[in-house]
Amino acid sequence: MSKHLPRRVLVTGATGFVGRALCPALAARYHAVVPAVRHESGLAGEAVIGEIGASTDWCATLQGCDAVVHLAARAHKMRESERDALAAYRQANTEATLNLARQAASAGVRRFVFISSVKVNGEETRHGRPFAAGDDPAPEDAYGISKAEAEAGLKAISAETGMEFVIIRPPLVYGPGVKGNFAAMMRAVARGLPLPFGAVTDNRRSLVGLDNLVDLIVTCINHPAAANQIFMVSDSEDLSTADLLRRLGVAVGKPARLLNIPPALLNAAAAMIGKRAVAQRLLGNLQVDVSHTCRTLGWMPPISVDEGLRRAVQGAIR
Repeated sequence: MSKHLPRRVLVTGATGFVGRALCPALAARYHAVVPAVRHESGLAGEAVIGEIGASTDWCATLQGCDAVVHLAARAHKMRESERDALAAYRQANTEATLNLARQAASAGVRRFVFISSVKVNGEETRHGRPFAAGDDPAPEDAYGISKAEAEAGLKAISAETGMEFVIIRPPLVYGPGVKGNFAAMMRAVARGLPLPFGAVTDNRRSLVGLDNLVDLIVTCINHPAAANQIFMVSDSEDLSTADLLRRLGVAVGKPARLLNIPPALLNAAAAMIGKRAVAQRLLGNLQVDVSHTCRTLGWMPPISVDEGLRRAVQGAIR
């Protein structure tokens, strides 16, 4: 492990789900953290940037920084056409990323850590064939395309300038403060609502606990072997939907009420109501191979799935 400690680390998306956990973790390891925020938030040492885009001036904020962790991204579709969606994602996730990377290289930043997405690899894996870091990108939606294009641009900037890059592709991230479908699932289990996924035992999904992702990001800032690498990340234990819900029940302290509805019937029902994508996330496979990450960095997830689930529900269920 390198003994070099960055003088200052710029973190974009500092008030987001991952950023709020990452900034104190970095500070605890003696890094001077510069949280980049859109509006004043009260974070120590924050730099108010406003809306991040292709023309954002990062010059003053990057002074003295020798590492950047770029978390900020547009992650959720709004009501818009696919064409408009792709343009919006490219503006926020591709052009804004590459603008920051170019300015970081000019400012002498040593390493740029980019939090990408498993969606660069695709939406679904075949059973027993997890996505790997060396796979050719195969994004299927606007978000994944914008992240893949940002990765390609970042590699080009690195080759031109010598600034090191690290790309991390997380699957679904859960932890304290998680929102969206995962939070809805936790609430349903906590309320004892019957869920029709008891027979969904043959699929496998990779997840990553927030603390495990943060630990990998911190590792990648300094580790000499992380330079110019792409890393997949997960908890190293893939779960079926039924198993995830049962283990959520243990974390919540209330057994999950699961109905044994055949997956084929659930798929058919989802298709009838236009929810194929939702069904894919609940019934299909999405696995990642983290062997390259573990072997290259000597890294292992510091917390188990069950501990990660316990932390996610602690304080979240009222």
